[in-house]
Amino acid sequence: MSSILFIVAQAPAGGASSVNMLLMMGLMIVVFYFFMIRPQMKRQKEMTKFRSALQKGDKIVTTGGIYGKIDEIKDNIIILEVAMNVKLKVDKSVVLKDMSDAPVQK
Repeated sequence: MSSILFIVAQAPAGGASSVNMLLMMGLMIVVFYFFMIRPQMKRQKEMTKFRSALQKGDKIVTTGGIYGKIDEIKDNIIILEVAMNVKLKVDKSVVLKDMSDAPVQK
């Protein structure tokens, strides 16, 4: 006859396991905050500051990949000149980065 061995894991006596579980959950929340939420909030704040500092004549790139030069800025709208006498009206929130200081590519 074969014998079957059952191993039963017992929890430590008292509420030690629940305290450990709470500490582990708290640690996971803290790590999540410092590695995920806080850097995202910092990037978003920098992007808002960048967009509010835009001026006429700045060369920019939109999130859709459109390169152009700012011709006019209204409240939340930018008139973007993409070619000679070709202007687009875009929302300020689609501006991704400033290309004024980017090196010229061949």
